[in-house]
Amino acid sequence: MSTRTDQSHLETAQELLLRPTGIDTSSLQGVLGQMMSHQVDYADLYFQYSRSESWGLEEGQVKSGNFSIDQGVGVRAISGEKTAFAYSDDINLPALLEAANATRSIAALGTEQTGKTVLTRQTPSLYLPQDPIASLSADAKVKLLERLEQFAKQIDTRVTQVMASIAGEYEVVMVARSDGLMAADVRPLVRISVQVIAEHNGRREQGSSGGGGRFDYSYFTDEVLHDYAQKAVHQALVNLDARPAPAGSMTVVLGAGWPGILLHEAIGHGLEGDFNRKGSSAFSGMIGKQVAAKGITIVDDGTIADRRGSLSMDDEGNPTNRTVLIEDGILRGYIQDGLNARLMGMPLTGNARRESYAHIPMPRMTNTYMMNGDKDPQEIIKSVKKGLYAANFGGGQVDITSGKFVFSAAEAYMIEDGKITYPVKGATLIGNGPDVLTRVSMIGNDMALDSGVGTCGKEGQSVPVGVGQPTLKIDGLTVGGTVE
Repeated sequence: MSTRTDQSHLETAQELLLRPTGIDTSSLQGVLGQMMSHQVDYADLYFQYSRSESWGLEEGQVKSGNFSIDQGVGVRAISGEKTAFAYSDDINLPALLEAANATRSIAALGTEQTGKTVLTRQTPSLYLPQDPIASLSADAKVKLLERLEQFAKQIDTRVTQVMASIAGEYEVVMVARSDGLMAADVRPLVRISVQVIAEHNGRREQGSSGGGGRFDYSYFTDEVLHDYAQKAVHQALVNLDARPAPAGSMTVVLGAGWPGILLHEAIGHGLEGDFNRKGSSAFSGMIGKQVAAKGITIVDDGTIADRRGSLSMDDEGNPTNRTVLIEDGILRGYIQDGLNARLMGMPLTGNARRESYAHIPMPRMTNTYMMNGDKDPQEIIKSVKKGLYAANFGGGQVDITSGKFVFSAAEAYMIEDGKITYPVKGATLIGNGPDVLTRVSMIGNDMALDSGVGTCGKEGQSVPVGVGQPTLKIDGLTVGGTVE
């Protein structure tokens, strides 16, 4: 883990974002001062520079390649519950002043604000400030994908098609706030994905895998690539032998790791501050109350080194935290950004996130997971007379207000008399997030985080996230089966 601090990141950000256009710290304070000369409670400037690329390989040939550079600034003013926002993809002082003037319409003319002392926050960085895109040549990136493809094809002759892709991003962000704070972050991010198609006796099935995090491409050693290939091929081959999934209410065991996406969608979004402030979440007004079975502890932790969902600071310049949301079944708090924390009279949690300078920040998850229980996973399986074991998930849909969800299992098996027997396909899990929390009867001791592939969508904005959980036993969950 890096020991560099936000101070060096601030120098990088100023060199990249401000100096080319002649903007300095006093110019920023002047812009913020103009905004605060009206009755505005808070204002900030969010600068961003990003460089990103992606490569796609199919049947040994590069089928897609993209490279983009983007930079700009978002200008925000808050008065009470009202937010005014403007942005520009051109970073210069006239554009900044024009955007600032556009935000002042939310408040009436007030008194001149006194100047603020500029404070720089120094927080330990959770990842090295490296540029992943520069870490390998173009040829080496293609060869990396070719090796991944070869690994997958060598595992089993039934694999007929392999698609592999890689993506990298180098991002520098800087926040200047009306309270005088200036902070910056340098954020690397990489991801690799593999999808395989297997065929046998006229039947075709697919499997997928991948991973990544906040580091460069050197993470993807042959050992890591082979592991991804193995998992994707395993999933495809399992589905070749799968029978139609039965339907009805039954005991469901969720595997460790990526199945935590159900937790993220069905429960995590309902714990975000904006939904609870507006009373639209199933968890509104429930702090201090039992909302889950005893033994369930759920945290959101943006401070795990190198993780895809981690941030050294959030997009308002505040350090991220490890926030306990549910403790032993009791709701303890919500995920907060500055606006909702202030309006709800609750502490900041460092969860303000935005897709880019062209978007306003909102309370969003980072790495959200359930803590370990005390049960051996095999003991959980043995306790099930008849049920479903969902080892991996595909897509899903959730209604935040009601908590209702529908998730499809990408890899699932039947459990009969305490043993995993045959694979099934077409299984969907249907339920209600808050209700499911009360139906958890056994919690495994094998908590795992996902491999680094998650992307969360909310109100049209996408951000990288992490999920995780131990093996869980849920009693009486509705399973939708395959219609033949």
